[in-house]
Amino acid sequence: MVDFLTFKSFISIDVLILFYYIGAVLVPVFLLITKRQLQKKFLVLEKSNDIFKGIFKTLSLKSKIKFIILMVFIFLFMELFWRMGFEMMIGYFQMVQSLKGA
Repeated sequence: MVDFLTFKSFISIDVLILFYYIGAVLVPVFLLITKRQLQKKFLVLEKSNDIFKGIFKTLSLKSKIKFIILMVFIFLFMELFWRMGFEMMIGYFQMVQSLKGA
């Protein structure tokens, strides 16, 4: 424990993988739940959401489908960058461990 607190040893790769899944799965779900609660609490957020819904309703079916596809791609790219960030950290820690062992 002392080595961890003095930064002589790094966070385990297993811990990084745990945080990856927390960020990839639990954070989006938490954000959806929190969004609904914040809309109930703050009138401005509820009004802006209503305005957005009104604009979305005025779109044609083709535009709605394009918008939904765009949002799915944005979400997937965010997940991809989240994954790449953790892969870089894990790769860095593996390189450090290999160099220490050599």
